[in-house]
Amino acid sequence: MILIAGPCVIESEEIVFEIAKKLKKYNEDEDIDFYFKASFDKANRTSLESFRGPGLEKGLEILQNIKNEFGYKILTDIHESSQVKDVAKVSDVLQIPAFLCRQTDLLVEAAKSACVVNIKKGQFINPTDMKFSVLKILKTRGFDECSYETSKDAKVWLTERGSSFGYGNLVVDMRSLVIMREFAPVIFDATHSVQMPGSGDGKSGGKREFVAPLSRAASAVGVDGFFFETHISPDDALSDGPNMVTLEELEAIVKKVREIGATLIYDS
Repeated sequence: MILIAGPCVIESEEIVFEIAKKLKKYNEDEDIDFYFKASFDKANRTSLESFRGPGLEKGLEILQNIKNEFGYKILTDIHESSQVKDVAKVSDVLQIPAFLCRQTDLLVEAAKSACVVNIKKGQFINPTDMKFSVLKILKTRGFDECSYETSKDAKVWLTERGSSFGYGNLVVDMRSLVIMREFAPVIFDATHSVQMPGSGDGKSGGKREFVAPLSRAASAVGVDGFFFETHISPDDALSDGPNMVTLEELEAIVKKVREIGATLIYDS
């Protein structure tokens, strides 16, 4: 099972290290393919006054220190084509934010790296159409066929993070997990799926109480991995606090989704 976990944004090196230390058990588990996640810049915050992170240079320095200290593989977001070269020196996975999932130049530049490319499905996109975003990566990397196995070999993932449902709410259509898994490995982003965009005064809200049940549902449908944002104290986090889970909650959720996943028998 792929497991992506970490704080939404790098608030400080001390906080990131404290969280990273608590995640060691997942990296040491032979049945988990673990990636530590944190963003050096949250470039799509609702308000200009919102905390964005330390920026590219300092952020990559901190992520490299995490990698050196714990041996973790790293996943972080990129927002511009010009960031790919520097980020790829540190990160094992380049994540394409949902709002940028159709941004051709960004996808093509990411595909030129040796990194896994994880494309988040836009909240506004039919899951079937994500095939074309995958093809932008595949064709840049010399593949013509778009299938689950080809995408796996080409190191392309897709991440489901909910779909817009009116204003200020997201829903998860579990059919999208099945649809997208026809042409790429699929990660379920349980914490962003419970966001309530624009529900606060210049910031997004969220309902973390739904992270666990949605994760169980995704595991029952069948996915390749899970994405959880976690924090020592989510209520005090500088970004995405309402939808992040505590480290203790994360442990319980991971245990349950693994139990459910172990019961599944897929047709050949």
